[in-house]
Amino acid sequence: MLFIIFNRIYFALFILALSSVPTATAAAPAENRTMIDTRIQDAVALMHSYAQRTGLTADHPQKRYLWTDAFAVCNYLGLARATNNSSFNDLAMTLVGQVHHSLGRHRQDDRRDGWISGVSPEQGELHPTLGGLRIGKPLAERGPDEPFDARLEWERDGQYFHYLTKWMHALDQLTRTTGEKRYNLWARELAARAFEAFSYSSSADQRPDRMVWKKSIDLTRTLVPSMGKHDPLDGYVTSLQVARTAIVLDNADSGPSLDDEISAFANMVRGREWTTDDPLGLGGLLIDAYRLQQLQEQGLQTPPQLLENLLDAAITGLRYYRRSGELDQPLLYRLAFRELGLAIGLHAAARLQQRIDYLARQDHSHARLQAQIDKLMQYSELREHIINFWLAPEHQRTETWLEHREINEVMLATSLAPDGLLELLVPGTTPP
Repeated sequence: MLFIIFNRIYFALFILALSSVPTATAAAPAENRTMIDTRIQDAVALMHSYAQRTGLTADHPQKRYLWTDAFAVCNYLGLARATNNSSFNDLAMTLVGQVHHSLGRHRQDDRRDGWISGVSPEQGELHPTLGGLRIGKPLAERGPDEPFDARLEWERDGQYFHYLTKWMHALDQLTRTTGEKRYNLWARELAARAFEAFSYSSSADQRPDRMVWKKSIDLTRTLVPSMGKHDPLDGYVTSLQVARTAIVLDNADSGPSLDDEISAFANMVRGREWTTDDPLGLGGLLIDAYRLQQLQEQGLQTPPQLLENLLDAAITGLRYYRRSGELDQPLLYRLAFRELGLAIGLHAAARLQQRIDYLARQDHSHARLQAQIDKLMQYSELREHIINFWLAPEHQRTETWLEHREINEVMLATSLAPDGLLELLVPGTTPP
């Protein structure tokens, strides 16, 4: 009962936030303020819709899905800064609690119950990510004796590594925003467990150099053995990020340091090819590149040429993607959230350009990066094309939009207000 009351309080705060979005942005040029403010309002409205329908702020059954909820946490943090309304931070923390109590525990239709890590109820409350987190798919996971069905597997539960890294990032962003160390601890505990479960050695030296795509809910069985193309990269950048937060906040002695995991990931990413023409994958590459640059500026040493390699891969992939004509296909064959992933990545590229241009003016050694960024920005018009297309009400009434409504709404909101996802605040500082 108390949980429902608190939910309704947060719902009231959310409505207040919706009505109090500022109508001017002092830091922006005057001619851009109206567009910026309109986009913040649109993002708030989208997040309001998502919160109601998934049981975050309304008395509806909870509908938790790890990827969508990770983006949502970041969106709320960014909206809190954009609107100067802390109730959005409260929503982010409420959502984290819901995710942990839903996806950190066994499904209601499972014969097992309790935390998927197997720890006691009390320990689960203190360490909710020790066993990873379920995806949140509608169907139960494939049993040990059930045959593999590629179509059904997309609808079956389990754990994905690339979803877990998104949640690690969301938890760490909460710590970087609020200063509360427990979220970063949970991110590091999740990182350590995920690495242990998803990585393996393909050679005799026993050093992990490969990863699997999908594991069972309890992480004891491999459900899809192929490796996600960018999983080692996501694991490396995210582990660097959450470990750095712990060090800066003098919290590294509490929980795993991730030193071994970072070393193994660094070995995995060395010399690897990252090129893809998948829009969601391209967006992820650009987001990782921007995070990597920010972490370097915050004092981390990263492998030489890694950032340049990521940008080269993104340039090649964008060239193929634009030539593919995918954005000209009928709506029936388009998935909004995948295209919006690219739009978010192009936001990251624009921000990376600003940072590299500044550094290049101070130090000519950044000329190579500056040239790469200039090539990337030749594709910047794709961002506005994608965002404006999916903002159109008629395109949000189609079957392909409604079938994936929550993830589409949340990622559209991210593309409109990307600060919460993209900007790595320096731990221990007050958000601007």
